[in-house]
Amino acid sequence: MEFPPPLLDAIPDNPYLLLTPGPLSTTKTVRAALLRDWCTWDRDYNDIIQRLRADLVGFATARAEEYTATLMQGSGTFCVESAVGSAVPRDGRLLVIANGAYGDRIAEMARVLGINLLVQDSGEVGPVDLALLDRNLAENPDITHLAVVHCETTTGMLNDIAAIGKIVKKHQKTYIVDAMSSFCGVPFDLAELGIDFMISSANKCIQGVPGFGFILARREALEACRGNARSLSLDLYGQWAAMENGGGKWRYTSPTHVVRAFCQAVEELKAEGPAARHIRYAKNQKRLVAGMAALGFRTLLAPENHSPIITAFLYPENCGFTFNEFYTHLKSRGFVIYPGKVSKADTFRIGNIGDVHIEDIERLLGEVSEFIMHNS
Repeated sequence: MEFPPPLLDAIPDNPYLLLTPGPLSTTKTVRAALLRDWCTWDRDYNDIIQRLRADLVGFATARAEEYTATLMQGSGTFCVESAVGSAVPRDGRLLVIANGAYGDRIAEMARVLGINLLVQDSGEVGPVDLALLDRNLAENPDITHLAVVHCETTTGMLNDIAAIGKIVKKHQKTYIVDAMSSFCGVPFDLAELGIDFMISSANKCIQGVPGFGFILARREALEACRGNARSLSLDLYGQWAAMENGGGKWRYTSPTHVVRAFCQAVEELKAEGPAARHIRYAKNQKRLVAGMAALGFRTLLAPENHSPIITAFLYPENCGFTFNEFYTHLKSRGFVIYPGKVSKADTFRIGNIGDVHIEDIERLLGEVSEFIMHNS
C-alpha cells in the first residue's frame, strides 16, 4: 500500500521504543494503514483475508497444501484457548509442557475447560526433560495431544520444538505449539517438525498491532475438530469453516483496521525477508547481552537456552539497584522495558523484536551505562 508523504508526515513518532515481546514498536507505514475504514462484508476486504491466510501458511511451511490458516479475534491467549479447546476432544487427554508463565497458562485453560490434563513441569528456568517426556507419553497412552510454548517469554527460553516433536510423533500424538513470540522471528517448518496446530498473534514478529491472532493447522487435524469446541466464539472449526465457505468472511465482527495494518506488516516482512528478520533479531540480542555483560548485568539463563526475542537479566549485586528507578530513567530516554516474571530471582527483561535495529540497541546500552555511572 502506497502512502503519500503528507500522510506519513502526519503520523507522530512514538515517544519511546517498546523493548518488549509484543505489543512492539511498529513502522509508520503500519500505523498509517489504520487510518482507513473497511466493511467486513466487502469483497475487497475479504480478498485481503484470503491473501493473508495464504501468506501465513507460506511463511510457515514449504508444504502449504497440507495446512490452512484461521484468523481469530482477540489476543494471542484467545487463540491458544481456541486451539486447545477445539483440538482436544471430550474424551481426549492433554499433556502440557510447562517451564514458564505461558505454559502454566495453557494448563490453566485446560482446567477451566474441563480437559483431562497432565502437566510436565520443568520449573521456571529449566529446559524440557526429553527423557521424561518420552516416559510420560509411554506410561500414559490415553494422552492424545501435547502442547508446548516455543519461546517462553517469562525468561526468554527457546524450547527445542524439533526434539519435542520427534518424541510426540514417535508416540503418534497431536502436536500443538504456541509460537506466539517466535513465528517469523525464528525459522522452522510446520510439516518438517510434525506440528499439527501452531498459534501466533498479529503483534509479534510480523510486527503488526494487537487485536487478532491466527492458528495454522494441518488441514486433516482441523477438520477433526468439528464438534469439539467448548465455546461458541472460540470454536476453531466454526471460524475456519466460515472463512473457507465465505471466501474470507469472519463469523463475527472482525478487527478491520488491525487486519489492514497487519496486511501492511506482512508486505514489509516480505520485503525484509523472514530469514533477514531472524538475523536482525539475533544480532540485536547478541549485542544486547554482550553490552549488558560489560556493564555488569548477568543473564538469568545459560546462553544456549536464549531466544533472539527477549532476554531476562538479573539485578546487579551490591549497588542499590531498583527496577523502578532503572525503568523510569530508560523511559525518559526513549526506551520501555519489561519487569521480571520469575518468582525465584530478581530480574527484568529486555526485548529486541519489532522495528528495532542495532543502532537502537547501541543507544540503549549508552543509557544503561549512564544510569550505572550515576548510581554507582
